[in-house]
Amino acid sequence: MEATSASLLTFGLATLFLSWVLLLIQSWKEDYAWGLCTLILPPFAYLYALFRLDKAGQSVLLAVAGLVLIGLA
Repeated sequence: MEATSASLLTFGLATLFLSWVLLLIQSWKEDYAWGLCTLILPPFAYLYALFRLDKAGQSVLLAVAGLVLIGLA
């Protein structure tokens, strides 16, 4: 793996992790059940985000940016 590809993959994974942490914080503020579901089942966190784009839209955009970086790697 080249250095550029490895760095894009690392930054993409870090961006996805950061988006999940932001989404975790937002879902805990919203409701205890969503926060617990987000913590235990991370894919459902993004399902929550799609239903609550007004509050979790920033996390979704960050996740899309992370997926783009991973795709470029």
